[in-house]
Amino acid sequence: MSAFTVGSILMGTTRPQEMREWYCRVLAPGHTGEGPIDLGGMLLVIDQRDDVAPVNLEPGRMILNFHVEDIDAVAEQMREAGVNWTVPVEDRAMGRFGTFADPDGNLLQIIQFAPDAHAAIA
Repeated sequence: MSAFTVGSILMGTTRPQEMREWYCRVLAPGHTGEGPIDLGGMLLVIDQRDDVAPVNLEPGRMILNFHVEDIDAVAEQMREAGVNWTVPVEDRAMGRFGTFADPDGNLLQIIQFAPDAHAAIA
């Protein structure tokens, strides 16, 4: 059996245009046009759904993680874009983490792993 590769994530929402604008402003400011939003090789598809609540009632079920090399610079970009921090950037055993929410309440994190963190995970 071959290994799986995450190619895209579908984000269901009751307000796709607002979510699309937010994701482009915060995570992909250079993105233009319609269709999937390229987030470093993983595509984000935002879709109108009638089977989801307007706000995510259990945002901790799945957190979209973004691994970054300079968390302070990325956090500053996020602040300038007006993100709603649920946990500002902080030091943890495996590195530095910052958690924020999108307009529907879904959680996202930026992570700068400590140099030896990958060895501890493996």
